Amino acid sequence: MTLKKKEPALKQQIVAAVAAAEEKKAERVTVLQLDKSAGGFTDYFLICSGTNPRQIQAIADEVEQRLGKSGLRPTHVEGYKQADWVLLDYVDFVVHVFSEKARQFYDLERLWKSAKPLSATELKPAAPRKRAAVHRPADEKAPRLRRTKKMPTA
Repeated sequence: MTLKKKEPALKQQIVAAVAAAEEKKAERVTVLQLDKSAGGFTDYFLICSGTNPRQIQAIADEVEQRLGKSGLRPTHVEGYKQADWVLLDYVDFVVHVFSEKARQFYDLERLWKSAKPLSATELKPAAPRKRAAVHRPADEKAPRLRRTKKMPTA
């Protein structure tokens, strides 16, 4: 499957991960689209913060559970027990759940400054365009069909 074909599904997965993190009150939720020419090993980072180890684990658990419902499992999980920085690797995107201190120390947004920050609206697929209504004069309208009773089947 090419990147173009999997892109809508990938963005949908990231939106689900963002919603899961926000449900657990994650702070400063950021999505970065990594620059392909920068040698990135993934396409997107989801970065967020928790205020304590229990919340950090809860955010990671909720992301894992929400994505697991659609059959998506992380290929690698790191830092869960220490809960200072939990990493969930989904190959095409990586979820980073930091304590505020660890987030400031590693500063991934600065480290990957060539990455493009994305807003929630940029991640959501475009709504299908509605067809314009065709207005016909009254004399051109098709006659109304009468409803008939269904015949009982044997």
